[in-house]
Order: sequence, then structure tokens, then C-alpha cells
Amino acid sequence: MASPTPPRPLAALLFAATIGLGACLLFQVQFILGKQVLPWFGGAPAVWTTCMLFFQLLLLLGYGYAHLLSAGASPTRQRNIHLAALALALALLLARVALWPSPITPSDAWKPGEGESPALAILGLLLFTIGPPYLVLSATGPLLQSWYARVFPGASPYRLYALSNLGSLLGLLSYPFALEPLLPVAGQGWLWSGGFLLFALGCAGTAILAGRAPVLADSRTSPVPAEPPSPVPADRRPAAPPSPARQLLWFVLAMVASVLLLAITSQISLEVAVIPFLWMLPLSLYLLSFILCFEYERAYVRGLWVSLLLLGAGGTAVVIRVGVDAPMLVQLATYLLTLFFACMVCHGELVRHKPDPRHLTSFYLLVSAGGAAGGLFTGLLAPNLFPDLWELPLSLVAACALALALARRGAWPRSPIVRNCLAALGLAYLLALTGVLAYHAHHELDDHIHVSRGFFGVLRVDQDIGESGELRTRLRHGRIIHGLQFADPDLARMPTSYYGPGSAVGLAIHNHPRRARNEPLRLGFVGLGTGTLASYAAKADSVRFYEINPEVVALSSGNRPFFTYLRDCPGQVSVAIGDARINLEREPDQGFDVLALDAFSSDSIPAHLLTVEAVKLYLRHLRDRDSVLAVHISNRYLDLDPVVRGIAEVLGLTVLRIDDAESNDMVYSSDWMLLARDPAALAAPELQLAAEPEPERTPENDPWPLWTDAYSNLLQVFKG
Repeated sequence: MASPTPPRPLAALLFAATIGLGACLLFQVQFILGKQVLPWFGGAPAVWTTCMLFFQLLLLLGYGYAHLLSAGASPTRQRNIHLAALALALALLLARVALWPSPITPSDAWKPGEGESPALAILGLLLFTIGPPYLVLSATGPLLQSWYARVFPGASPYRLYALSNLGSLLGLLSYPFALEPLLPVAGQGWLWSGGFLLFALGCAGTAILAGRAPVLADSRTSPVPAEPPSPVPADRRPAAPPSPARQLLWFVLAMVASVLLLAITSQISLEVAVIPFLWMLPLSLYLLSFILCFEYERAYVRGLWVSLLLLGAGGTAVVIRVGVDAPMLVQLATYLLTLFFACMVCHGELVRHKPDPRHLTSFYLLVSAGGAAGGLFTGLLAPNLFPDLWELPLSLVAACALALALARRGAWPRSPIVRNCLAALGLAYLLALTGVLAYHAHHELDDHIHVSRGFFGVLRVDQDIGESGELRTRLRHGRIIHGLQFADPDLARMPTSYYGPGSAVGLAIHNHPRRARNEPLRLGFVGLGTGTLASYAAKADSVRFYEINPEVVALSSGNRPFFTYLRDCPGQVSVAIGDARINLEREPDQGFDVLALDAFSSDSIPAHLLTVEAVKLYLRHLRDRDSVLAVHISNRYLDLDPVVRGIAEVLGLTVLRIDDAESNDMVYSSDWMLLARDPAALAAPELQLAAEPEPERTPENDPWPLWTDAYSNLLQVFKG
């Protein structure tokens, strides 16, 4: 005898709780795994883009699974298949309990090796790590909504979609403000795995309820009636399937929003830092637009949001053109507001064109397909199709064009004159926006002698005439100059840009005790750039660079390199390709006399290189107590001084800050900090004279902020 069906309120609560928990876990795991693999691949913005591509593709597969299951199987068969999928996912997690730090966080043995394609390595790692559990979670929304419609005939399941997005938003917000500060990555993995177990139990309960629900008769399963049926009222007749044009609109709206989300996230990460907090901001606005549009349909007023999108697009075009000279808060506000306006338009139009609940799984499948197509375009196609980051301006123009086209189909003024004038104004605005963005794209590539785009960003090499009238070759990564070299042979070996003789790294090498004793130095540099720091090596010295981007190495290699610092170095030079931390972890102690940390991505920082654990690793590779660690902290937006002081305080290191204010066509002003185990290593008069005064301790900086592999708070170091 079957057990009795639970009361309707309890059954509805079970559906709601399971969908909410599943959505929360769906997004939390993205941050947990994204944070773990980020330092394995150099902290590049493309790491998160690739992770998002994986999760969008799995979401599409999950939606496809839900669509096929709900459309082609009986309730009992749906229940049995999904229970088997849940059991398989749980078994996979259980099998890893004794092998990994947590069931979803792989051990260090899974770190990538030299020469692996970063994108393929990330996709493969994520597939093996979280593939089956994430696939089950991805199917939760549409599958449980279809079951809900069967268990509660006549009730709209679309409110559960808003609830699902609310759960996703809670999953996002809980990560940087709760999980990340309180637990290490392995602890986060254990907590998530426990949540997945609760979700599996709830999902099994909903599957059992759906399996007991009566099958709704339709034209495919109903027997031929013995007599003609009674007329069916028009409002109760089965809804016609959505047209191909309507389905294409769902796909395009979802794709445009997805491309904008990923492009703006990459832009923010490129200029500030690649950390979960900055991933969360755009993704939260993306989900908030889903919640508002699906739960409060009146929140989408087409005329208002289309107008705001056009204004935001204009502001974004200006910010893109101004570049790094625009204040960071202005950049963040402009990018994020424009993303929100665009998502409100795209998702608001999705709600306006959503189908009858009978077709909701196909609706979600196409929306998911559009999102995955956006991920494929941004993560795989754009880096191979475009020489620069053109996906942001292209998606911005596409969003505005789509919004204007949909607005024209809507309730415009009846007067033909007014309608034509508005249409002409909209077209003129769109052409002007396209012109501004196209001019910027042309300007960024004009007069460059080399441009390459890869997983780690866009590299540009150009030449100009400096104030002295000398020809210079410069390297740019993103918007930032990462080194330069003079063409004149008499100047070609001179240290330039941020590494002049008055910089802290230059002073540390010149004043090292071993240099004073005419003993050879062993120099280590994290970040190659143009190879300028090799100019400090003497004939008997050895120099080892750590560079994650093979394309940067190629610029200083071969028979005709763009930069010749490595070729002209009198000492012995070697280059280790790959993430510096991974290489240093695998290498025996290097015995560096000076190790300089100069790895930056555009003007952003790879935060995993500025943590307590990272500095402990650097110290292991220093020769003795006379050895010096130099940290380059020049940054437009972030004050990294407190972070370095916090690490030095915890590890008992002496620290000096040296700012080189000299700025001309040869050297730029730069800020460096020197750390050593022994104060005597930094006692040279030239270092002491150049050092900045020790900052006073105040309630705001006592204690100094401390960054670890588990947690780094970017808000603590934003410049006012």
C-alpha cells in the first residue's frame, strides 16, 4: 500500500526548498572550484571565463536532460532515472573522500604540467571534478518545475524560476561574505558536499511525488473517444507550440546577455584583480535581473529600461575610450550598471515572450543554449577570431540594436511622423555608438608592429620616439606598458621603465653584500616582461625568470627578438614557463640572492602571489639571511603596501618601501618594497636614504590586512 501523499503546503515547500538549495549549490561550487584552480593557471582573467564556459555547457546539458526526460518518459520512469542519476553523483563524491582534501577539491597532484593548454586543462579538470553532480544540479530547475506543474495542476511554475534565481543569488553572496572568510577551500568543499546530500534527499522526495501524480491526457496518449468530445473553451485548449522565430528570439536574448556578462567580468578583472568578489558583482546583477523580471513582471517597463541601456552604453563607450585614466569606481559603476540595464532588457523580453507552461522545458533549454553559446563565443571563439578584446563593444552594440528593434515592434506613438523620428534618432545613436567603439578599436591596433592574443590576454609591441629623440620599442599588456627598450645600441642595455637604477630592485641588486665582495649573484624574477631586469646581471651571475605566458617569452626569443635584454645579458639566463608558484613548489631550493616579484596582468594583480603561503615559498628559495625579496606594488587603484607589511609582520621580516619618483622617457616612477630575514641585509646607506618613513600605526591599520590563500579582501586596499 502506497504511503499517503503529504499535504499540499508541505509538498509545495519541499519543491521550493529543493529548488532553492539546488540553485544555491549550483553557484557556490563555481566559486569554490574557480578559487582553487585560479592560482594553478596564473590568476589570469581567462581562468574565470573558461570556468564559466564549462558551467554554462553543463547547464545546457542539464536542461537538455530535463527536457528529454519530462517530454519522453512516464512519471514513474522519470522518477527512476533521476533517482539513479542522484545515486551516481553521490557515489562519485563518496569515492573521493579518502583521495582528495574534500570530495570536490582535487589534490595538488592535479596541478597542470608545463606545455598544457590552459583552457583544455581547466575544462578537463572541472569535468572530472564536478561533472556528474553539477549535471544533476543543472537539471533541477526545469525538471522540478515540470514535476510541480504535474503535482499541482493549474499552478504556474514560473515563480519557482524566480525562486531558483534567488537561491543562486544567495549562493553568490554567501561565498565572499561567509564561506571564503571562514573556511579554507577544502572546508568549503566539505560543506558543499553536505549540502548536496541534503539536496539529493529533497530531490528524491520530489521525484517520488511526481511519480505518483496522474498522467495528464494529451493527444499522444489518450484513447480514441467513443463519441465526439464536448467543445473545449478557448482558454483551456492546449497552447500552440512557439514559432521558430520566437524560439530564435529566446536564444539571441540569452546569448547577448551572456556575452555581456562575461565580457564585462573580464574587463573588470583585467583592470583590478582576478578574485571571487569581483566575479560576484556582475553575476549577482545578472541573476537579480532574472529575479525581478520573472517574479515581478511589471518591473520591466520597456521604454524605461531600453532608454537606460542606451545611456549606459554611451557611458561605457566613453569609459572604454578613456581607459585606465578613468577612476576605478567610475569604471566599476559604469560597467555594472550597463550590464544590469542590458540584462533587464534581455530578460524582460524573455518574460514577455515566454511560452505556456507546457513548453517550459524547451524554453529553458533554448535560454540555456543561448547562454552556452555566449560562453563559447567569449571563451573560445573571440580569443581566436579577434586580435583585441572586441567582444565587449560588439555585444554592447548588439544589445542596443536588439533593444531598439524590439521597442519598435512595441507600443510606439501612433503618429507616423513621431515614429519615424524616433526610429531615425535610434539609428543615429546606434551608428554613433558603433563609430566611437570602432575608432577606439582601430586606435588600439594602429601603428603596432606586433599584436597577439592568447589565454593570458592581448600583447602589443609598438615603437615611438621618446622625449630625447631616441626610438623606443614598448610592450603593452592590456592598457599598461610592461617595459621598453631603446633601439640605440648604447642605450639598449640600460634598465628602463619601472626598473631604473633608482628603483628599489635596482638598489637592492647594486647594494647586495655579495656584489660588494665581487661574488656572483643568483637573481630570480617572477614575470619576464621585456626582460629588462636581466640588465642588472654581471658576467658571472645567473638569472632565472618565471613567466606564465609563452607569447611573452617569444618576444625575447629567436633570431630576431623584439627585445634583446635576454640575448645581451652577460650572465647565464634561464626561463621557466608556467605559473611561478607551481614551478617554485616543484623546484629544489634555488638559492636566490635577490628574488623580485613583478607579475602583473595589465594593472591588476594575481592575488595568489601576494599571500602568506606564497611569501613562505619565496623565502625557501632565498640563499641566506642576506637575501632580499623585492615586491613591485605600483598600481593605479590598489594600495598593496599594507598587504606586504601584514605578511612581513606575521613572518617576522624586515621591510623597506622605496618609491622612485623619477619619470622621463627612460624610466617611470615606481613603488617597490624590500623584505629580508635579517635587518642587516637592508642596512646599506643607499637603501636607507631612499626608504620611505615607516607609516604610523592607527586603528585602521592595526593589525595590517593579512592575505592568505584562503582569503584576500580587496576592499581593504582600494585607493581613495
